[in-house]
Amino acid sequence: MKKVAISVLLILVMVVGTFALVACNKNTDPLVKIVNVQLTEEEYAFVMDKENTALQSDMNDFLQKIKDNGTFQTLVDKYFKGVGEKVGYTITTTDVTNTAENFIVVTNCPFEPFEYLGLDGKIYGLDIEIAAAYAAEKGLTLVIKNIGFDDIFTQVDVGYADIGMAGITVSADREAVYNFSSTYYNASQKIIVAAGNTDFDGCTTVEEVEAVLSSLQGKKIGYQLGTTGGMYIDGNEDWGYDGFANIEGKSYATALDAVNDLINGNIYAVVVDEAPANAIVTAVNPK
Repeated sequence: MKKVAISVLLILVMVVGTFALVACNKNTDPLVKIVNVQLTEEEYAFVMDKENTALQSDMNDFLQKIKDNGTFQTLVDKYFKGVGEKVGYTITTTDVTNTAENFIVVTNCPFEPFEYLGLDGKIYGLDIEIAAAYAAEKGLTLVIKNIGFDDIFTQVDVGYADIGMAGITVSADREAVYNFSSTYYNASQKIIVAAGNTDFDGCTTVEEVEAVLSSLQGKKIGYQLGTTGGMYIDGNEDWGYDGFANIEGKSYATALDAVNDLINGNIYAVVVDEAPANAIVTAVNPK
């Protein structure tokens, strides 16, 4: 009887263990993945009012200084390689007068690793630490406002803010209206799809990816409102993007919102800048 009982017990343990492994494997399956082809070539810079040439010159000198002394690379290593301690800053929730003593920065979260909210409610990111370092060097009080992406340009234009720092792509169209700092980061758009999507398997060039996109009929592809992703999907003559007439573009307040809708099966894919794409995929996939 003992042998029988032990045998039954072993069988039960093996069965339970098998189900546990299956459950574990199921819970750790990735939800989304990135199509590893860079679709665009873009330059990021900070935006300011067209008349504010003094700030443009100061910021350009500061960017060159921190690149020369290694500070910029240290910040890049923090947010792209996880090397070093990240520093968070408080977001203002009240109206602040744009005086000579303040350095008012408008940004848009989440757009990790350039700007994002930590669990402590503070704002972190490459752009934010550059802003903080600039304010400290100039003896200014740093004020950070987290607003809608399109609103960044309005606030800078009317003088409510000194500068927009939010992974902003430079274009001739924008340069006609605003001043930009020198380029501090080269970016590109990438596509995020469901983990089980095999449509882009084997694609290694932009042309191959776009051939797949052109073959899709009635699919919805998400992007963050006001960003290059939307221009790429919907088309924008000023930016040189033809768009895809067969695809329905869908805008979201943030790229993370779009990816969550992808996970829920409501859209086919998401187009977003490469660095935020990497951060989002890492965040939403089970560890």
